[in-house]
Amino acid sequence: MTDGRAPAERAGNGARAVLAKMLHDGVGSDPSHTAPPHTAPMTQPRMARRLPPLLALRAFDVFARLGTVRAAADELAVSHTVVSRHIQNLEQSVGVKLVAKSGRGLSLTREGTRFAAQMHRAFDLIADASNELRNGGIEAVHICCLAGLASRRLLGRLPDLEAAMDGREVILQPTSARPDFSRGEADVEIMYLEDGAAAVAEGLRAEMFAKPRILAIASPEFKARYPDVRTPADLVGLPLIHEQSTGMWEAWLEEAGVGDLPRLRGPRLWQAHLTIEAARLGRGVALVSDLLVIDTLASGELVEMVRSDVTIGGYYLIAPAQKWNTPVIAAIRQWLRDVFPPSAPDSTP
Repeated sequence: MTDGRAPAERAGNGARAVLAKMLHDGVGSDPSHTAPPHTAPMTQPRMARRLPPLLALRAFDVFARLGTVRAAADELAVSHTVVSRHIQNLEQSVGVKLVAKSGRGLSLTREGTRFAAQMHRAFDLIADASNELRNGGIEAVHICCLAGLASRRLLGRLPDLEAAMDGREVILQPTSARPDFSRGEADVEIMYLEDGAAAVAEGLRAEMFAKPRILAIASPEFKARYPDVRTPADLVGLPLIHEQSTGMWEAWLEEAGVGDLPRLRGPRLWQAHLTIEAARLGRGVALVSDLLVIDTLASGELVEMVRSDVTIGGYYLIAPAQKWNTPVIAAIRQWLRDVFPPSAPDSTP
């Protein structure tokens, strides 16, 4: 005999019960404990909750997020048969079909989709609580940012952001690696995207706060050795300095109207601040955002090899869409607008 509730309702109640149990277990209460005789009358112990296994919930959450059993198995470092068994056990526990065969794989049922959404929110709450504990009980704002932009433009304005954080600590992590928001690796990301906001993953939102001009820079001594260089096409035969690949130089030259490019060579230094330093040392010509070399251009340590007006992509603030309008994210967005007064930023929901 069933309890008369729709499957989706039972799934939703199951998600809330899971979170309640996690919080309950963390408190460490003992429902069998009785009060001493001199205290108030003993209250009835709460009925034990019938909850699905946490491992099964975790496996289902990862499967729902990644879309395949094999991908979920890779992330959890188990075999795909273990993930399948966890999902089967979860279905038996809640009494609802959460997945169905789809081609050679599995897909979420309607009830599975609803249950997965609530599970994801439950795990987000747990991750947020855990992150707060890891930061000494003080709520912190974790910002992942490109190293060059962090050191050359943002570090000096960090006190302004701290003042707007209402007592929260600010963690500014210089990195070129993309954080996994679903794992709580960051609250916001500041990244340079060549392809714009279209490159942002589902569930995230992005806003461009700066669209820099990309400059071909070198040391004054290096430029003096090539007095005949006057146009972007003249740069092709010079020593070129790259970051991860030759892709940025190829895109820049194409935007500058240079076609039929030969294979570009030169050292790959991975980080913008390293390419800037190599250019300053006279090793060749580097492509950099004008935002990163304002001071060195003004001091004469670096010069533009040729005049150009090439722009490729921009700097974006990226955060989970569901947290986009929270006071913390709004304060960071305003801080970036103050540091980089916007001209015509775009955004994507």
